[in-house]
Amino acid sequence: MEQIIFACTFLITLILLGFTFMRLRAFFKLCKPLKYDGKLKERLSLTARVAFGQTKILRKPIIGFLHALVFWGFLVITIGSIEMVIDGLFGLNRSLAFSGIGYDIITASGDIFSLIVLLGVFIFLLRRLFLKIRRFSGVELKPKNKLDANIALSFIILLMVSLIGMNTFDILLHKEALAGTYPISSSLAAWINHHNNTSILFHFFWWLHIVLIFAFANYLPYSKHFHVFMSIPNVFFSNLNPLTFLPAMPEVSKEVKLMLSGDAFQEPSDSAPSRFGVKDIEDITQNNYLDSLTCTQCGRCTEVCPANITGKLLSPRKIFVDVRNRMLEKGPFLNKAPKYDDHKALIGDYISHEELWACTTCNACAQECPLNISHPNLIMDMRRYLVLEEGQAPEELNVMFANIENNGAPWKFSPEDRLDWTQY
Repeated sequence: MEQIIFACTFLITLILLGFTFMRLRAFFKLCKPLKYDGKLKERLSLTARVAFGQTKILRKPIIGFLHALVFWGFLVITIGSIEMVIDGLFGLNRSLAFSGIGYDIITASGDIFSLIVLLGVFIFLLRRLFLKIRRFSGVELKPKNKLDANIALSFIILLMVSLIGMNTFDILLHKEALAGTYPISSSLAAWINHHNNTSILFHFFWWLHIVLIFAFANYLPYSKHFHVFMSIPNVFFSNLNPLTFLPAMPEVSKEVKLMLSGDAFQEPSDSAPSRFGVKDIEDITQNNYLDSLTCTQCGRCTEVCPANITGKLLSPRKIFVDVRNRMLEKGPFLNKAPKYDDHKALIGDYISHEELWACTTCNACAQECPLNISHPNLIMDMRRYLVLEEGQAPEELNVMFANIENNGAPWKFSPEDRLDWTQY
């Protein structure tokens, strides 16, 4: 009976997850395609360093190291979760025990990490609840964002408590016959020594843990903690160029090359681009949307942004919070009607012109982001829309544009007068 109940629960979990990821896939299809450059070796190396090695998050050595331990703990504990699924489907207990000493290493590290993760996440929760850390606040973080963070952290605490409880009562139930090594749970079992309801408590904690895993997996895609799923692919597909490199627009580059080669009128013209730059959610790339789903809202980008520090409206974190919210608002309607227009846009209704023009493209945000999110590239694409499609730019830039158009240089002097300064 337990196997049937478990199989039904597991099937419902997979169906719900499948529905969620099909929905996300439809949102990705609304964006411009992700372009893969084939640099597999470089991308694997980057993923190993940044995603698995947590090198960027360790820039804050104390809290960063604690977060890294939580991440590494999750990787180890995930193996135990896979084992529980196998056990539940086939009515087994500790089905991976055949791996011998490897199993002892996995179970021992998982047991130790469960306590480390429990303590680490408890500290994270206390920081959010009682410490007024500046980067945990901002106009983009509504009460629901803060509630979401607290719910996710509470989920993890319950997961670790149920895991330790399950291992502890499994040890009491099977005594010396239990496969694996459990330093923390063994100590708790020795302290409890005996309990009349050992079997009941073991099954309680086993079912509590697996149900929490299934519930948490379905909650994550709707939470800022979706980076648990998305961080590794996001780092893999992140920008390999130097941070100061801003890619040109292919449509403009092609026209310039044709004009310089003298073939502008001989080449067959392709259809005109639908839009220069980014105005709304359908103009972003799949990389941009992947960034928005991966953003942990940690605020490290905004914390180092010189524009934000000096009191300007720009918050790099807000850019990707707005992208994710806008997709949730407009995406479902675009999937039903590709030409749907709600008379709103990412620029103007979510992100103001003032925010975009406050960016200095210093790339401090991209440098500090622990998941390699590229804020300036998206900001530049939105600026390009404002300039090329709307003709809107700060007055100082309009003067420069006019000088380039008329004089071939940013200065107001004509080309004939450019060397006059040498006469003085």
